[in-house]
Amino acid sequence: MPQYDLYHNEVKNALSKDGWTITNDPYTLEYKGLRLYADLGAEKLLAAERAEQKIAVEIKVFNSSSQVTELQKTIGQYNMYRSILRRVNPDRKLYLAIPQEVYQDFFQQPAIQDIVSDQTINLFIFDPDKEVIIQWLN
Repeated sequence: MPQYDLYHNEVKNALSKDGWTITNDPYTLEYKGLRLYADLGAEKLLAAERAEQKIAVEIKVFNSSSQVTELQKTIGQYNMYRSILRRVNPDRKLYLAIPQEVYQDFFQQPAIQDIVSDQTINLFIFDPDKEVIIQWLN
């Protein structure tokens, strides 16, 4: 089993407060003998559309000595998860969850914004202290 990220429980609580039901902890991705684990799977009923939205969430805190190196690893991991999700569960959307402080400091750099945009990474920003979701970015 994978090791929990620093803010694992805070993200779970933030999703729950936002009306999401945690369905998988972790969310297992299996494809042709490969098994990977995203941090969480969640579902939310969208009353207006009478449909259910499903997501998989990978949590990253970017607390290593090199945030650029961590982003490189994260992009590779995110792309692998997204590739498998498209094949085994295409109705589930993948999100990268990052703390608000990391978003404000590191992810606001123009080069980082371009990379995230080019890679079409879905983000949600959370406040780990208040355990709330601040913003969803698709």
